[in-house]
Amino acid sequence: MLGITKRFGPVTACDGIDFVLGRGEVHCLLGENGAGKTTLMSILFGLIPPDDGQIIVDGTSVQFGSPRDALNHGIGMVHQHFMLVPEFTVAENVVLGSRPAWTPRFDRAAAEEEVREVARTSGLEVDPRALIRDIPVDVQQRVEILKLLYRGAKVLILDEPTASLGPAGIKSLFEGLATLREQGHSAILITHKLTEVTAVADGVTVLRGGRLQGSFRQGNTDEAELARAMTGGDIAALPVRRAASGGEVVLRVRGLTVKDTVTGRNAVEDLDLEVAAGEIVGIAGVEGNGQRELADALAGVLAPESGTILLDDADITAMPPRARHAAGLGVIPEDRLRWGLVADLTLAENLALSDISRGGLRRRGRLLDLDGMQARAAELLETYGVRPPNPKARASQLSGGNQQKVVIAREMSRQPRLLVAAQPTRGLDVGAIDYVHRQILDMRDRGGAVLLVTNELEELIALSDRIAVMYRGRFVYRAVTADADVDAIAMAMAGISPEDADAQPGAAMEVA
Repeated sequence: MLGITKRFGPVTACDGIDFVLGRGEVHCLLGENGAGKTTLMSILFGLIPPDDGQIIVDGTSVQFGSPRDALNHGIGMVHQHFMLVPEFTVAENVVLGSRPAWTPRFDRAAAEEEVREVARTSGLEVDPRALIRDIPVDVQQRVEILKLLYRGAKVLILDEPTASLGPAGIKSLFEGLATLREQGHSAILITHKLTEVTAVADGVTVLRGGRLQGSFRQGNTDEAELARAMTGGDIAALPVRRAASGGEVVLRVRGLTVKDTVTGRNAVEDLDLEVAAGEIVGIAGVEGNGQRELADALAGVLAPESGTILLDDADITAMPPRARHAAGLGVIPEDRLRWGLVADLTLAENLALSDISRGGLRRRGRLLDLDGMQARAAELLETYGVRPPNPKARASQLSGGNQQKVVIAREMSRQPRLLVAAQPTRGLDVGAIDYVHRQILDMRDRGGAVLLVTNELEELIALSDRIAVMYRGRFVYRAVTADADVDAIAMAMAGISPEDADAQPGAAMEVA
């Protein structure tokens, strides 16, 4: 890609960017939210046309009018949010859209054999007959990659491919990429995780503010240099933390059981949990082991089958979300756009949502105090570093990191007694991650209680005072962070106990 430029009105998303990918190369694309990564890859994948510049594939200049055009030239993309049909089998998902409309003559056995062969030759083994809804997240990702390989893709664009994976899933993904690289395939990883760059990348390209900041080869750079290229400065170390205050218990969960709304199975089963004032309890686990249902049940958007939830000794088990909010619960939801913000509302309106629901920001009865909303929003946007700090801007116009800051500003400015933070840094760049971490630590040091749900081991260890790992809806590992064993945490996330690993490598953990 040579001199790629793309403008959206007055905003230049990509400004004369050069990007080079070699055959049999894994290349990481780094940059803060809003740096132009997604725009650049959307141009390469044929989703949007460039305003200027040239794309050259195998020495020939090409123009893509659609993703199908790009795929015809061997370029495919695996999106962060998978595009699979849960009720279809692996084989049905892989061939879907690549054949004429299905008819009674559709040869299911032939399709399964074709998919099985592609999986075998690529080293991405998966059962073609398995239903998508029944397989874990890392295997679903393999299916997305198989969809592209089945269609002849030689270049794979992977958008935040490890966002939903645990250590075992990440290891499996990287091993799969190594196999594909040996077979002559190339891959582009859009990622914000600097450790992944050093683990898997042959080359790295860094963008900032829509401009190229540099291209590096493996062994010629380090994480500090890449962080400076991404942010324009150094990221300071997190402050030295005092010991947890050991205050009174704020959250007490007893015998909580929550069903998966899709499968009807128990996603959370007979769970006990406590979080005290002035501490952070971190919940780890590979996605799909009940963490999401636990957070949703605490937030009040999913009703438990049984058990009790106490907030400061008040039973909130049957309370609706609004009442829990008023009782002192703050929530940073896993999906900020679906659950945390109304994309088409202004920042002032989003920041006022919880106040309005409690009867605040009103004057003359039912009329809203619009001037008060704007003034309060301007203050919060400046305090929490949202860019642009414009109360009239719509939430949809902000980068992911700044959207997250708006959610944090609304929830933390209320100084809740308990904060449930679910995947608070998913999809964020290194600068935004640092900001979120500092805000969570600040709340803890002010005496608040924090329940942190995250798939990120580094984040878990850096922030948590106590750690618990969920597997199949139950806690299978608990420890004070200072005494925790990183290998044991990783194995527990994969469903392997240390005893099983020593005796029979690969044995499944028995959930007590």
